[in-house]
Amino acid sequence: MFEGIFTALVTPFKNQKVDLVSLKKLVEWQLSNGVDGFVINGTTAESPTLKDAEVIEIWSQVKQWVPTGFPLILGTGTNSTESTIQKTLQAKDLGASGALVVVPYYNKPPQEGLRQHYLKVAEAAGDFPILLYNVPGRTIVSLSAETIANLSKHENIVGIKEASGDMDLAEKILNLCDNDFVLTSGDDSSCIDQMTRGGKGVISVASHIIPTELKEISLKAREGNKEAIIEYKKYDTLNRLLGIEPNPIPVKMALYLMGIIDSPELRLPLIKMSEENSVKLKNNLSDLGVI
Repeated sequence: MFEGIFTALVTPFKNQKVDLVSLKKLVEWQLSNGVDGFVINGTTAESPTLKDAEVIEIWSQVKQWVPTGFPLILGTGTNSTESTIQKTLQAKDLGASGALVVVPYYNKPPQEGLRQHYLKVAEAAGDFPILLYNVPGRTIVSLSAETIANLSKHENIVGIKEASGDMDLAEKILNLCDNDFVLTSGDDSSCIDQMTRGGKGVISVASHIIPTELKEISLKAREGNKEAIIEYKKYDTLNRLLGIEPNPIPVKMALYLMGIIDSPELRLPLIKMSEENSVKLKNNLSDLGVI
């Protein structure tokens, strides 16, 4: 269920309110281009600035727009174990396919604290699938391969979004965990490389822009075809530009330039992409034939 190309959906805003018209257009375009699932309320959705009621509204709408059984993962992680449990149980009640639970940020827990945090969440969730989410660029602390392997033994902890881009860590996870534990990437720049080594997909930002192309290349990569890495180099500049300012600033501008969302606006403390970088992005999208 959690393998393949999952788009970490942005939250379009218009006059600082959730723009459901643009969101529906985005979802329908993504579905028509063959993505395998969505993540709602992830980092790319600007989860820190979304109200609980908005998350539920977005979830309810997207659920109506996708086919029955289409995988929908809900981001539920916080830096409080109690809060994470509450949000994860809410995701279960809403009918999510699983919860994406980020490493607790800011309070910098040790590995044993991380292990206990995830076990508490998994135990509270009953039979609800949990995906770990390792993104040390945002959380400072990183899950170790040994902690991941230990957690993978829990029946509810079914995989990890590994977004560090560290191929050595990816290799260790693959070696230490059973084959049914899903290693999916959270780093667009290295995701194809990870898939050639045994990774099973990506929770992606770039898939907003190149869903079909990313899926086609990923299928080759998951067969172990190293030529996929060379083919993917075509998008090196795009991936660099998607990270030239904090995510999701660039991808929102790209979707706006593509005519998929009505506005590139974000919520403070994030701000609109600079004019200089917007021009660079527009030129690359034009070079790729996206606009």
